[in-house]
Amino acid sequence: MEINIRGKNVDVNPALRQYAEKRLIKLEKYIRQGPCMCQVTFSTQRGKYVVEVTIPLNSMIVRAEESAQDAFASVDLVSEKLERQLEKYKTRLLRRDKQEPKLAKDRQEPETGKIVRVKRFAMKPMMPEEAALQMELLGHDFFVFPNGETGVVNVIYKRKDGNFGLIEPEEL
Repeated sequence: MEINIRGKNVDVNPALRQYAEKRLIKLEKYIRQGPCMCQVTFSTQRGKYVVEVTIPLNSMIVRAEESAQDAFASVDLVSEKLERQLEKYKTRLLRRDKQEPKLAKDRQEPETGKIVRVKRFAMKPMMPEEAALQMELLGHDFFVFPNGETGVVNVIYKRKDGNFGLIEPEEL
């Protein structure tokens, strides 16, 4: 795993860099693909150290962000969070791999009315279950994706009861 560490208005000293690398390299055991890139960003917000880690895996992205009074503690928190996410990802992949043969057989509120940010990203077709997993790995409340079966853009979202909702557009 290649780990790219940078500071955003924060000086990342060699001891902190080494500690972060030591903690994050342990996550490699959950990744079954070849070499991957891990992006780590240190910053400060309201007197706390914030660590954001992004790991692209195949077509998924695993992301976690944690903050603490101490930079080393924030690294510990984010690595634990990532470990839980990757464990969940790994078990779901294993479960999906076992089920596939069976299946084959049978932040701040913007002002109203004003666009304050535009985000562009590549969208690969995927099944709703895969989109739900991607949404959870990113830590978002919703996820936009082209449905792998229909090719139509869908939205999956997390409901208050903990389940998921799927929005499929209907032609008029």
